[in-house]
Amino acid sequence: MNIQFYLGPLVSLIAGILILIMPRLLNLIVAIYLIVIGVLGLFGGHLH
Repeated sequence: MNIQFYLGPLVSLIAGILILIMPRLLNLIVAIYLIVIGVLGLFGGHLH
């Protein structure tokens, strides 16, 4: 049994939970999410 975790959905889930808990941090969370996704994309990260 092999369990694979994909980083994209995990980061999205964490960002969504943080936005629900602290809506005032929306801009910061979105910016960090976009930076993480961009860096992973540049370095060949697989985001499924």
